[in-house]
Amino acid sequence: MRDEIKKHLWDMRQALRNILEHTTGKTLGDYRSNRMMRDAVEREFQIAGEGLVRLHRAAPQISSRIPHYRQIIEFRNVIVHEYDQIVDEEVWSIVEDDV
Repeated sequence: MRDEIKKHLWDMRQALRNILEHTTGKTLGDYRSNRMMRDAVEREFQIAGEGLVRLHRAAPQISSRIPHYRQIIEFRNVIVHEYDQIVDEEVWSIVEDDV
């Protein structure tokens, strides 16, 4: 496996670990009331999503093996380009159910 591909996979994994670090033991209420936590979680989702975008460009045969990879990329696009449309409950649901 090329180093570039390994880097994208590592970046994605690390971003998801960071999300768990920021949110373990927390509730939706904690998330909604803590701007720094929201910013940190959204930033990590950006990193994970961008890593997947780059992985898909470099090795679509690998990225397509990640469940729901298209939805993950779409979620990253919302965070980056439609930041005013982010719904805290939806982000938290992803944290709880998918990370």
